[in-house]
Amino acid sequence: MSIIASSLKLLVVSGVFCISVLYLRYWMASKQYVFTKEDVAKLAKQYAGQDHEQAFSKVVVELRRRYPGHILPDEDLQWVFVNAGGWMGSMCLLHASLTEYVLLFGTAVDTGGHSGRYWAEISDTIITGTFRQWKEGTTKSETYYPGDTIVHAVGEATSVQWSTGTWMVEYGRGFIPSTLGFALADTLFSTQDFLTLFYTVRVYAKAMLLETSTLLAEAGVF
Repeated sequence: MSIIASSLKLLVVSGVFCISVLYLRYWMASKQYVFTKEDVAKLAKQYAGQDHEQAFSKVVVELRRRYPGHILPDEDLQWVFVNAGGWMGSMCLLHASLTEYVLLFGTAVDTGGHSGRYWAEISDTIITGTFRQWKEGTTKSETYYPGDTIVHAVGEATSVQWSTGTWMVEYGRGFIPSTLGFALADTLFSTQDFLTLFYTVRVYAKAMLLETSTLLAEAGVF
């Protein structure tokens, strides 16, 4: 009986998991999004080749003008280290929800490693520096320059390499919590930099609260 009961439990859990995945896929395919990768890339390309700090300031101002209530205020913007896949960079989160995020990303040193494989599509538009990508199943890499946009498709894995002083604007769309395991694994099990972990979780929570507040306001709840 125990084997039959265990099998039934496994069947039920598997069924619930499959239904949940199908629902998430349907929800993400049918919901209305705040941003598009084309709009974010077009905005970032206007400032490609400029000093990255000045370019980022202009990008943030323009995003706030276009998407009021969806970009974190200046007092909540913070550059936070990211250790993942063997590489080390820094990010400044501007917007985040369950299905989208916009952030500034880059590195002040040469770094590279594994891209991660996500249930999300991620696009990066380069402001300064160079980005090299080696796609799975190929034997050659490609190098990208300021103004170029690189799209990392859902389920794709690549080798990535950034040169010193590479800075970019990044937009992600998909089930964003699915990316957190990869993004935080090195911090948890390698660097054990729990202060950075705290900063990361805190800014994501602030972005989620802002988005929730904006959606409720738009719905007329308050």
